[in-house]
Amino acid sequence: MRALSLAKVYQLIEPGPVVLLTTSLDGRDDVMTMSWLMPVEFNPPLIACIVSNEHLSFRALSRTRECVIAIPDARLARAVVGIGNCSGRDTDKFERFRLTKAQARRVGAPLIKECFANLEAKVIDTRLVRTYCLFILEVSGAWIDPLQKRPQLLHHCGHGRFVIDGRRIRLPSRMP
Repeated sequence: MRALSLAKVYQLIEPGPVVLLTTSLDGRDDVMTMSWLMPVEFNPPLIACIVSNEHLSFRALSRTRECVIAIPDARLARAVVGIGNCSGRDTDKFERFRLTKAQARRVGAPLIKECFANLEAKVIDTRLVRTYCLFILEVSGAWIDPLQKRPQLLHHCGHGRFVIDGRRIRLPSRMP
């Protein structure tokens, strides 16, 4: 064994897929790439996510307390990375990356039609926002594209490296 820089630990334990977070503030929709999120509870579904206070989405999420977590298939990888490499302050990312907005039913932020799943969510806990930029979201609506039969998730490994879901296996489990 050899020592690993502590700055690289997150690359080993990245918790979930890369997603797109949409928000809407004062009539302006935005989308950001996010990979720091994790499930917290099953029912109701709660998700913890970190949104840097330097992002435009942080301001929108803090003020409106609602968003959409759009889950892209790996086929959108280039767009997902491109979205993460630019700012909504000076770029309409929906237009630039040719993403189609769809109206959500429970929140003001848009769904993304190209994503295989979209989760409408509201902020229910902000106690760790000031310290860690960590929001707790409750999912109030979930949508899936039935035409995308076997989506492959994209996982961030740090420094421009990603893993795409591969072969799936099934083992006996008592978990839901």
